[in-house]
Amino acid sequence: MKKLILPVSLILLLAACQPVSAPLPVPPPTAPPAPQAAASLQPASPGSGPLPIISPAPPSLDGPALNDCPLFPADNFWNVPVDALPVHPQSQAWVQSIGAQAEFHMDFGSGEWDGGPIGIPYTLAPAKTQLQPITFDEYGDESDPGPYPIPAETFIEWGSDHHLLIVHADECKLYELYHAHQQNGQWYAGSAAVWDLNSNALRPLEWTSADAAGLPILPGLVRYEEAAAGEIRHALRFTAEQTAGFIWPARHQTSDSQPGIPPLGARFRLKPGFDLSPYPPLMQTLLRAMQTYGIVLADNGSNWYISGSPDPRWDNDMLHLLDALHGSDFEAVDTSLLLQDPNSAAAR
Repeated sequence: MKKLILPVSLILLLAACQPVSAPLPVPPPTAPPAPQAAASLQPASPGSGPLPIISPAPPSLDGPALNDCPLFPADNFWNVPVDALPVHPQSQAWVQSIGAQAEFHMDFGSGEWDGGPIGIPYTLAPAKTQLQPITFDEYGDESDPGPYPIPAETFIEWGSDHHLLIVHADECKLYELYHAHQQNGQWYAGSAAVWDLNSNALRPLEWTSADAAGLPILPGLVRYEEAAAGEIRHALRFTAEQTAGFIWPARHQTSDSQPGIPPLGARFRLKPGFDLSPYPPLMQTLLRAMQTYGIVLADNGSNWYISGSPDPRWDNDMLHLLDALHGSDFEAVDTSLLLQDPNSAAAR
């Protein structure tokens, strides 16, 4: 994740618009996980006809939750549908920039890839978790100071970003660290942010978080229990190789704004005409979330990589069915119509 501090002139862009795998040791720095090998499984066997479309669960007035805590209020940007929003004027250019013919990849699953779990894990902190001071070695001036409640058994992302996500249920707070590592009993991080899960507050303008866009990571992850329940009630996080500028509710960027290049915070949705019927019910749930809530560009990384948490119950071959998705199946939406206050993630 490349991060730069850039001029305040880009403020104007804002208006434009539980199961986790076994405890992991703190990993040594590694290269980003390579794409998983494509599976031979097809969406539907020849001659078998389409699978039935599974009806979604009844709509809920509540937002998503985890361990008795909300994952932000129901009116938070992550949790509001975008299926009725107009297409963004830059949609075609942004899709082309990321790759209209590029395949999607579910960057999570079961088992291991390149020596570690596939995806971004999270840790549930017990009530009396010991607080740990944090030494920042990259972006301390844009980070929330410690101490942070880091349990003895902590799950760290295996990939190069080494994200560490902690939910403290007693406080209903989310602690997220980037480039987290421990040395001689001391915790270090490149950057970190503390989020009140009952609040729509954003980071200070032009501050990063544990993500390049200055957004929280956990609310955009695909979690197995949500998919298995038949409804995902939030947008999903994804990455692209090239981004330029940022738009609400993102607060940070990695390069200056450029015409035709998508900004961090841009939101896309699976086109409404996309046929869900060839896919198994579990994958239909993911696809329906992409149609209803969309996907949010939150970090620089591989094109069209969708983020999720590792879980032994994922069927990797089934997840590979979604490799059939291409950028051309998506369109950017105009989220400026959701904006109430540029300093709040609350949506209209």
